[in-house]
Amino acid sequence: MNAKLPEVAERLKAPPTHYSYLKHRNQVMRKIILPVVLSALVLVAIVVWVCIATFNQGGDVGRWAAISTMWVSGFILLGGFVTLAILGGLIYGMYRLLNALPYYTGIAQDYVFLARGYIMRGADMAVKPIVALNGWLETAKAFFERITP
Repeated sequence: MNAKLPEVAERLKAPPTHYSYLKHRNQVMRKIILPVVLSALVLVAIVVWVCIATFNQGGDVGRWAAISTMWVSGFILLGGFVTLAILGGLIYGMYRLLNALPYYTGIAQDYVFLARGYIMRGADMAVKPIVALNGWLETAKAFFERITP
């Protein structure tokens, strides 16, 4: 039971040498790590530049605050426009769907109404014994409260 295949153990220790693995190793540095590091460096450089420009002698803090507000507002507006476009597409799709299927939606509504009746009847039947038992217990409790002084 403890026997191991030597060739499998050796293959697990050494990294694969096939072409796709080697190509992947080359692309990881160039297409994943390098862009992330460069983006982080650019972001840090922008933050340092803004801090130096703002807090130097004669730096205009109000102007930089306005610029920051415009950038934040711009991204919020962009997100709002995307949400508005998605909502408009959904409304248009529902309009087309409801115009295309009025007969079938009426039938579905009838079946849902029938199912509602069956569900309510089943729920009432399920709780009827419990409600009746609670009523008997309350009646007995009231009776014994009248008897005892």
